[in-house]
Amino acid sequence: MQTDAPALAPSPPRLPPGIDLDDARLIDRLQLDLPLTERPFTDVAAELRMAEAPLIERLGQMLAAGVLTRFGPLFHIERAGGRFILAALQVPEADFDRVAAQVNALPEVAHNYRRDHALNMWFVVAAETPESAWAACDQVEAMTGLPVHAFPKEREYFVGLYLPLLARGPIAAAAPPAAPRAPVALTAFDRELIAATQAGLPLAPRPYDSVATVLGCTGAQVRERLAALRRAGVVRRIGAVPNHYRLGYVANGMSVWDVDDTQVDRLGELIGGFPGVSHCYRRPRKAGVWRYNLFAMLHGHSRGEVLAQAEQVAGLLGDACRGRDVLFSSAILKKTGLRLRMAI
Repeated sequence: MQTDAPALAPSPPRLPPGIDLDDARLIDRLQLDLPLTERPFTDVAAELRMAEAPLIERLGQMLAAGVLTRFGPLFHIERAGGRFILAALQVPEADFDRVAAQVNALPEVAHNYRRDHALNMWFVVAAETPESAWAACDQVEAMTGLPVHAFPKEREYFVGLYLPLLARGPIAAAAPPAAPRAPVALTAFDRELIAATQAGLPLAPRPYDSVATVLGCTGAQVRERLAALRRAGVVRRIGAVPNHYRLGYVANGMSVWDVDDTQVDRLGELIGGFPGVSHCYRRPRKAGVWRYNLFAMLHGHSRGEVLAQAEQVAGLLGDACRGRDVLFSSAILKKTGLRLRMAI
C-alpha cells in the first residue's frame, strides 16, 4: 500500500554571516518605520513576538557591529529649504587617502564613496541652506586643490529602498514623491528637534521621552511634531538604515543615463519605482566632463545582478537613451547621514 511521503520542512533562509533569524526579522521590520507611540519598541516586539528589552539590546548590537548604519528619523532637509549636492572629484591615486581625509572632515559631507571611474570620489554635501552647501563645495576645492564637479538635484523621482532578508528583494518601499511643494518653515522647536535626533534615536524603552528630556518638553510634543514633519515630508521615515554590504547586497552601482531632455521626466518617474532602485534623480550635465542627466542607484547581491537590472532599465528607456554607464562603489569612505549645524 502506497503512503504519502512526509512533507519536507521548508529550508531555513540563507542569512549573511553574523545575522540570525531574529536579527533578520527585526531588520526587515525596522526598515519600514518605527511607530510614533510612547513605547514603540514594545509595539514592534509584540508584532514580532519578542520581548522589548532583548529587542532593544539586539538593535544596539547590530548598530555597534555595523550591520545597521543608523537608526532614527531620516530627514529630507530640502523640504525645509536646505540643500543636498552630489559632487565628484578626480583624485590621483597617490593623493587619494589625503583627499578622502580632507573631504570626510567636513561635517557637511554626509556620504563619500570611492567609485570605479575617472571621477573616483563621489560625496554628498548636506546643509541647511543652499548657500552653505555651495560654500562646502568651495571649501573642498580649496582644501584639496582639485576641481569639484557638482551635480545638484534638479528633480527627484524616487527615494526609498527596502532590502529584505526574509523575502526576495530589493523592493521599492515608498511611493514616488508628490509634485514639488513650497519648503516648510521650521520653527525654533523643529530645529532643536532635528539637532537632537539627526544622529539617531536613543535606544531606550521610551525614546521620544528621552529626546524630550533633552529638549525640556514632553514626549507627546516630540511625537506630535515628528508626525507633523513626516506629513510635511521633512521626515521621510523613522527607522533603521542597513549596511547593504552586511546584508549581502554587496554590489552598489550608480547607473547614469544620457536621456532625451524632452522625455527624461516621464521616464524617470517610471524607473523610480523599479525594483532595486533606491534613488532616482535628474541632474545636470557638465560639458566636456559629464554627459548624463538621469541617475538611478541600483543594488544587488552581485555585479552581474546589478548589470542585469541596468539592462532592464535600458529596455525601458529605449531609443530615448543615448548613452549609459554604471559606476560601482569599491569603498565606503564616509556614511554618517545628516549632520547639520542647526541655527537655533
